[in-house]
Amino acid sequence: MKHIMFDIDGTLIQSYDFDEKCFMDAVHEVTGIAIKNDWEAYPHVTDRGILQTFIERQAPQYSLEELENRVKPVFIRNIEQTIKESPAVEVKGAKRFLMHVLKNNDYIVSVATGGWRETARLKLQSAGFDTDNLIIASSNDHHARIEIMAIAQAEADPSKGLPITYFGDAIWDVKACAASGVNLVIVGERVDHNQRILDYSSLEQSLSFVK
Repeated sequence: MKHIMFDIDGTLIQSYDFDEKCFMDAVHEVTGIAIKNDWEAYPHVTDRGILQTFIERQAPQYSLEELENRVKPVFIRNIEQTIKESPAVEVKGAKRFLMHVLKNNDYIVSVATGGWRETARLKLQSAGFDTDNLIIASSNDHHARIEIMAIAQAEADPSKGLPITYFGDAIWDVKACAASGVNLVIVGERVDHNQRILDYSSLEQSLSFVK
């Protein structure tokens, strides 16, 4: 068996841009401060990790717990309003690919996202994904992407004995997989990588990188 792990935004659904806007708008509404979106300069590009760095660099008057408790409900509201007006859209072939590996006994499947679990489920469901039996580790669990991935691994594969292939779309996915020794497949065109697919339209190509 093999373990396939997915990111969400930009990997399973085309939500990176509106997710970013909803998050930045929520932070600004709560604090009155425009958060800097040079994400590659943040040590942890997760919802919790970004707030942590935002506090250190721009808003030291807040504690992480206080700011997270205030920003998250506004962010959830922003996402709900956005997908109500325009439902989220899958990356081409993502639902078919995810369903294929979920039903195939050769694979176990999990999701490790830098977003909060509440908005992750909202976006996936909006795009037509069934999340009822999907293992999702998120920024609710930890501020560091590597740790979120480890939590997803532990829940899906308690023995931690199966090789992992992670489908992601961003430079922080590259860094996390390199640091943890995880096989990476990049989805889309945001990052150059030796294993890359534009989308999941070819089931064979998508599976060819799973090791």
